Amino acid sequence: MAARGMLVGMTSLKNTLLMLGLAAWVAHAENWPQFRGPDGQGHSKESSVPTTWSATDHLAWKTEIPGEAWSSPIVHGNRVFVTTTTDNGESCRIIGLERKTGRIVWNTEVFRQVPRRKETRNSYATPTPATDGKRVYACFGDGSFAAVDFDGKPLWINREHPFYSQHGLGTALVLHDGLLIMSRDASSEGADKKVGWQIPWEKSYVVALDAKTGKQQWRTGRGRSRISHGTPVLWSDPTGRRQLVTEAGDVLQGFDLKSGTLLWTSDVPGEGKVPSVVIGGGMAFCSGGWGGKDGIKAFRLGGEGSLKQSNLVWEQKRGEPKVPSLIHLDGLVYAMTDTGMATCYEASTGAIVWQERVGGNFSASPVSAAGRIYFVGDNGQTTVLDASKTFRLVARNPLVEGEEVQASPAISQGLFLIRTRKSVWAFRR
Repeated sequence: MAARGMLVGMTSLKNTLLMLGLAAWVAHAENWPQFRGPDGQGHSKESSVPTTWSATDHLAWKTEIPGEAWSSPIVHGNRVFVTTTTDNGESCRIIGLERKTGRIVWNTEVFRQVPRRKETRNSYATPTPATDGKRVYACFGDGSFAAVDFDGKPLWINREHPFYSQHGLGTALVLHDGLLIMSRDASSEGADKKVGWQIPWEKSYVVALDAKTGKQQWRTGRGRSRISHGTPVLWSDPTGRRQLVTEAGDVLQGFDLKSGTLLWTSDVPGEGKVPSVVIGGGMAFCSGGWGGKDGIKAFRLGGEGSLKQSNLVWEQKRGEPKVPSLIHLDGLVYAMTDTGMATCYEASTGAIVWQERVGGNFSASPVSAAGRIYFVGDNGQTTVLDASKTFRLVARNPLVEGEEVQASPAISQGLFLIRTRKSVWAFRR
């Protein structure tokens, strides 16, 4: 009887520990509902994220995706969502996959578009979709929006905001508090193609739709600016008001999230801005652009009206990425140049803490988890670094040769997801 009681007690203890472990995992597991994750800045709170893998080791699944697109995968619950175009960019599609197996559950054409001009490194489905757990929202190269439910059933389409740019459409969707938001930094399709691209104009804007219906809630012009491709981020000012912080060619701006009112503008010379703004410690950090002063710039957030560069805190000309976004962690800013130079900066001053060449070429924006930063290269190799004041290479994780990458990765529920030109790869510990 005593032995039986001990066995029952041990079983009970084992079950309790198992439940506690499961609860701890659930507490740290999270969805990845939009570009660069829950906060739009590449940060994951998960701890069970793999650091090493290959094309065969730690591979949970690999699924070939039809068509062509550079949108990033997003995750909610047991679903992974991607967008793509087939028929030479005409057929615009949202695809739902089973998170645990990678099986394609549905593949829905939401509308057809007439492909317009784009750069060779762009696609006709570059904007990363977003989800609120009920619907999946997407946008494609011609500027049209669409929403489907979790079964892939079309819910609404909005084609009231056609888009043209010499570079194509590259910015991602932002979803918050029932609003679907997108910056539209275009250029002219008239006789002089330099207008809006190399010559500033006043036709770029930010638009917000009602996520439930697809109807426009507000639309606000930027003023004079030039093309860009960065995705806005959210910031709460000292009064608690939510602001949308967004950069275009020549300007960094803050918009009231609810009304769309343009609150402030700072000058950031340059066009063709690709990296998305990141924020931290009361500052906004910008990078990239052509036709202006190169370098990374840090602006103090807050203020009203035309600030020019009165809120510029520092600028650093060494280690600037033209395409990958920055990432801010614990008072440090990390960057990877397009040609493989990794740099860590002091966020408050811009001073270089360390700088090391890791090699390769990079387009995807980095993400972080469990004190590490993941940089996915154009050849599919992921460089993992410690997020610290000392440079430490944790791992280099290659994929098979020829698996080109430009989409940014996603982290959710223990999976690290990479979208290549042909497939979505999911890795786990």
